Amino acid sequence: MAVLDEIEQLIPDLRRYAYALMRDREAGDDLVQDCLERAVAKHGARRPDAPLRAWVFRILINRHRDLMRRAPRAGHLVPVDSLSVEPARPAAQDAHMALRETEAAIARLPEDQRRALLLVALEGATFEEAAAALEIPKGTLMSRLARARAALRTMTGRDGPKAPAPHRADHPRDLTQ
Repeated sequence: MAVLDEIEQLIPDLRRYAYALMRDREAGDDLVQDCLERAVAKHGARRPDAPLRAWVFRILINRHRDLMRRAPRAGHLVPVDSLSVEPARPAAQDAHMALRETEAAIARLPEDQRRALLLVALEGATFEEAAAALEIPKGTLMSRLARARAALRTMTGRDGPKAPAPHRADHPRDLTQ
């Protein structure tokens, strides 16, 4: 399979990760487009032994870092007309509320912890893949994941008795364990 075909197969994963990082569909699409342009333009410069997936995600992460450095530090302003109106939900929607609460808590995590958590929990990347994509040692990744998960438990009020963390293979997408 050609490298460009392999890059094309990564687009759904890149979009999902970019949407989670940017918290905005349009900005996520722009980030993925920029990432793909850079990956196609520079695919000849990639080390042949470097895993393609980690290389492309590293491009996306580095582009996101560049955007965040240039972004204004104040809150994100959105025109009122562009806000979506959600229908009222019955009070019995505990799972929906918990999901919204978790989503808001993830958004409040420091960028380095959020990037690590989303790569492992949302994208299902192995610890080795995530560490390579973030260009950090595996131990640093593990530390960021532990801090992110602890912060999520605290922010969502799920900071009760600590049970042993499940084995990653058992629950790869569990954000709080």
